[in-house]
Amino acid sequence: MSDDAKRFSGLSVKRPSPGAPPATPEPSLEPESRVQVASQWQLMWWKFRKHKLALVSLIIVILVYLIGLFAEFLAPQLPGSYSARHTYAPPQPLRFVERTDNGWRPALFVNGYKVEVDPVALRRTFVVDPESKIPVRFFVKGETYKMWNLFETDRHLIGPVKSGEPMFLLGADRLGRDVLSRTIYGTRISMSIGLVGVALSLILGIILGGISGYYGGAIDNLIQRIIEFLRSIPTIPLWMGLAAAIPLTWPPLRVYFMITVILSLIGWTDLARVVRGRFFSLKTEDFVTAARLDGASEIGIILRHMVPSFMSHIIASITLAIPAMILSETALSFLGIGLRPPVVSWGVLLQEAQNIRSVATAPWLFWPGAAVVITVLALNFLGDGLRDAADPYE
Repeated sequence: MSDDAKRFSGLSVKRPSPGAPPATPEPSLEPESRVQVASQWQLMWWKFRKHKLALVSLIIVILVYLIGLFAEFLAPQLPGSYSARHTYAPPQPLRFVERTDNGWRPALFVNGYKVEVDPVALRRTFVVDPESKIPVRFFVKGETYKMWNLFETDRHLIGPVKSGEPMFLLGADRLGRDVLSRTIYGTRISMSIGLVGVALSLILGIILGGISGYYGGAIDNLIQRIIEFLRSIPTIPLWMGLAAAIPLTWPPLRVYFMITVILSLIGWTDLARVVRGRFFSLKTEDFVTAARLDGASEIGIILRHMVPSFMSHIIASITLAIPAMILSETALSFLGIGLRPPVVSWGVLLQEAQNIRSVATAPWLFWPGAAVVITVLALNFLGDGLRDAADPYE
């Protein structure tokens, strides 16, 4: 027998006894080891989910974008539908139970209106009539619309059982149009402008900021002077000057595109400076030098090695830039130099609240403003959470 065989023959194999419980498997990795081998995205997620306010904000942001995506189905009416008999009609609360002789029973309805005359202003006003009941159902048939411009249907999430009966859950405007439906439709325009505008700003910011930080010298000086010039111009006069150049005869889709371009031409400067600073610190790192010695092209070094190394910071910057884009569009449209009717956005809807009567007698016209506040706060809290999670080792 060989020496190895003799050595191994003396070893006894320890077998578990028949009545013994199974051995508990040892954990594969300790918490410290998991952190050491985890990827950057895993570390970001572990830290992000500890930020409860950011998690709630993420849910709100997802819901807002889903509302914009399914606006036609969620809106009880089309944005252009009006009822001249119900101008400035107050909101009708949605009721889920009704009182009967035998007690309470579940029922879905809204109360109708009754007309009263204001003895001071001598004008007709609408008041919710608790004696009148308008049955409401989910998934009812209503006005026909084209979903995503692909197919026609007449199903709405909620609406009155009998078509034509008034149902204004958030009230009506000066033309008798449903404020809730128009706010839902406005979500798509306002939120998409934020995404498209930030996407264009992201491209400009990464390209110009990357060139400025990677090459330096005269190119860096030129780009930085352009950034300083744009940032030195007052924002609203610059918007007004650029928006005034848009012809009034242009169709709404072209105006939408131009407003997005205008916002992007102004919003790329902050991201460009962040990217420039990061490129200055990264271009002397070992992995960049190794890629350069390996024969990688300069555009490949920038896009494949340098930009992914701080992608988490870019994501956080984008999330914080979307609210600024939404507020910019809202301000432009509110001032009348942005999007114009028949386009429906939150800023266009807030134009209805510019007169004294709206403030005094129709405060429900400010609901689009509440949508702006909720969305901007959610995006800011989400951006704060992503910014904290972008540095998971702190």
